[in-house]
Formats: sequence, C-alpha cells, structure tokens
Amino acid sequence: MGLVAEKTTDGAVLSNQTFGRFREFVQQALGIKMPDAKRTLLQGRLQKRMRKIGIATFEDYYEYVFSDEGRQREIVHMMDAITTNKTDFFREPKHFEYLIQTAIPALLCHNENGQRRPLIVWSAGCSSGQEPYTLAMVLSEFGQQHRGFRFSILATDISTKVLDTAIMGVYDERDVIPVSMHMKRRYLLRSKDKSRNTVRIAPELRAKVSFRRLNFMQEDYNIREPVDIIFFRNVLIYFSRKTQETVINRLCTYLKPNGYFFAGHSETLSGLKVPLVQIGSTIYQRKDAKC
Repeated sequence: MGLVAEKTTDGAVLSNQTFGRFREFVQQALGIKMPDAKRTLLQGRLQKRMRKIGIATFEDYYEYVFSDEGRQREIVHMMDAITTNKTDFFREPKHFEYLIQTAIPALLCHNENGQRRPLIVWSAGCSSGQEPYTLAMVLSEFGQQHRGFRFSILATDISTKVLDTAIMGVYDERDVIPVSMHMKRRYLLRSKDKSRNTVRIAPELRAKVSFRRLNFMQEDYNIREPVDIIFFRNVLIYFSRKTQETVINRLCTYLKPNGYFFAGHSETLSGLKVPLVQIGSTIYQRKDAKC
C-alpha cells in the first residue's frame, strides 16, 4: 500500500515521487537506509532547512539542492539535516576498560624493537565530539602511569554542524555527568559566566584530537598513516548489510594488522566478509593474510 502525501504545518507536501528522489540520493550518496517508515522523519528535517532558506515546496527544494548553486551551497546542509547524531561521554564504558586494560598494553608489546611510537586512534562517526574526547581523557590517564606513552586521535563525521560543535569543545554541564570528578577537574574548564552552566574541554586535550569531515561512501578516505584502533560505534545500524561490508573493508585498509575495531552494543559483524575476528562483545581484531 502506497504512502499518502502528508501536509506539514506550513502547508508543504512531500509527495511519494519527491520522497523517492530524496531517498535514492540518501542511499547512494550516504549509504543510509531510507525505508518508507522514515518518510515523516525526512519530511520534518528537510522542512526546517526549507524554512531557513525560504523555499516553500519540497519539489523546489530538491531542484535547488541539485542545481549548480545548490551543490556548492546547500547540499552539505541537507546532509547535516538528514543525518542522526546521538552520543554521550563514556558511552558503553566497558569498551574503554578493555582499551586500557587489554588492547593498548597488547599493542605496546607488539611495537617493533620496543619503539614508543605514538598510538593512533580513529573515532569514525565522532558526532559532536564526546567519543573522541572520552578517548583523549582515558588515554591521557594511561599516559600518566606509563612514561613515554604518546597518542593522537583522528575524529571524522559527515556532518559539518556536529563537527563545529566538536571543535569548539563546549558542552552543557548535564552532558558531562558521566565524567568522573577526577577527570572533570583535570580536563574540563567551567565557564566564567556562571549562568551558562557550560564547560569546555581543556586546550591540551583538544590538541590531541584532529577533526575533519568524511563521507564513508568515498572510495579514498585520505588517511595517510595507518591507525592502531578504530571506534566505529552505532553507525552500522544506518547501513544496509552490503554497505556495512563495503565500509568496514575500507576502514580496515587503514587499520594495522592486530589493530582493534570497536562496534556499537547493538551491532554485529556476523556474516560479513571482513578481515576481523571477534575477541569480545562488539570488539574485533584485524586478522588477515598480512598479519
């Protein structure tokens, strides 16, 4: 049974045909599944952009987005509107425990000739920055106990909006409730304006994280140095199984042999042809012919 076009509060209508055109783009360009059930969600998110730039109908908005001007000015904003970004500090804490207690000590033992090269961690799908800053905190704490330990964090996302928030590193005090008091004192700065109830990530911690935009549908991710650990959590759920396999294999081309791959708590790589073996709950390690 086909979906009936629905009117929005300002009278705009997302027809079945126009929804199908947007859906085709979203699935091909972003890899994101867009079933009929997501139609109302898409309608509401696009409508906000339409109001902002003064376009009255979804048909006119589609034509604008894919015009020469729209491809230069608007298509990134449309992607920002479409993508879902939800994250927290210390989300799925057992991953960080495993990272410190098992993964990093094992990687340090595998270092060639005992050299202490910097550890590289990639927060793929970093959203508004809570995950990479959590990583920076726990790795900094590890470094306090292990002299000579160095690290850097690459954080990527497709949304320029959330990347702007992440780069600023400013959060509501409610957002940092999961952060221990010890880490709050060491890594967070309170706003001088007491009425704002915000904190900012300390500059020395922000310096450990490099943010940039990345679309996982690109063939080349432009990462020139292989990474030791990839956090790719709660992103796979938006992809079809075929896209999941394609993206994970691309990610693994940048992951060192014996490197670690962390997925989200509701995600599984079971049945996918990827060079990873499961070693814990949603924790994997790269094992292939090159290892």
